[in-house]
Amino acid sequence: MKMAMMQAIEISEAGGPEVLRLCERPVPQAAAGEVLIKVAAAGLNGADLAQRRGVYPPPKGASDIPGLEVSGTIEALGEGVDGFAVGDRVVALLAGGGYAQYCNVPASQVLPLPDHLSFVEGAGLMETIVTVWANVFDIGGLREGETLLVHGGTSGIGTTAIQLAKAFGARVAATSGSEGKAELCRQIGAETAINYKTEEFASIVRERHGGANVVLDIIGGPYLEGNIRAMAPKGRLVFIAFNQGRMGQLDIARVMMNGLTVTGSTLRSRPLAEKARLVSEVREKVWPLVESGSFKPVIDQVFPLAEATAAHVRMESGSHMGKIILTLD
Repeated sequence: MKMAMMQAIEISEAGGPEVLRLCERPVPQAAAGEVLIKVAAAGLNGADLAQRRGVYPPPKGASDIPGLEVSGTIEALGEGVDGFAVGDRVVALLAGGGYAQYCNVPASQVLPLPDHLSFVEGAGLMETIVTVWANVFDIGGLREGETLLVHGGTSGIGTTAIQLAKAFGARVAATSGSEGKAELCRQIGAETAINYKTEEFASIVRERHGGANVVLDIIGGPYLEGNIRAMAPKGRLVFIAFNQGRMGQLDIARVMMNGLTVTGSTLRSRPLAEKARLVSEVREKVWPLVESGSFKPVIDQVFPLAEATAAHVRMESGSHMGKIILTLD
């Protein structure tokens, strides 16, 4: 029997966007506890760029095809899966395999796509929402009335963090690299929007907010010292990326005197049970906001799958505001 094939994007070797290549791969099968999704759209994330560069390989057993979040329809159900049916519109959190016409994923990492959202919008939901929930609320413990400082405010993570923090009653300060980006941060809920090219974020956050209770950082080493100065007593700094370097100087005395916590995490390599817990919490706490329209992903630009290289160029330029999406026929 001839094996069913699909189009996908593979990484031919570590390097720049030009190493992405359209290829044919076998259609995966839904194992027990999994669903097979016919992908309509896939979201780009910083992890995809890191994998392409050769510095963030997929976890053991995961697909080598990039792509950590998709929207689409359920094509098949694996043994033991209930709560879903073939044809359901869904979104999913993946460990890899999203840049393809089909992907398989544990059913515990799948949520229903609300009817009012398009597949393009749905493709920008899961990786960012689960990452923000895991780091700002689960690890960072952000509470109503506290202040969140988020760097890269117009990234997919940033636009998600601003909206969710605001929705849960926190105040938000966000950094970005232009006045246009700062204005978008304000439009979606940031009380304080800082242009890091012309303003010093730590002093502004201390002056306007008395310091940040939680800092979500994707920049890394160059911002470590400023983050520590920006934090309120008992503040929590959570690193989720180090886009501008992994090394920085730490003022240990300030950490001790103010009772600060410095931590970080990744999402992709977490155990399935932990991902299932996070997705379950997102469904309970965040999905009502998505279903009501209170939260909506910010979409920057849409590319067809065959133009994945151009999509990566766009993301790498840093000029995007919101999510970049790949679409599939």
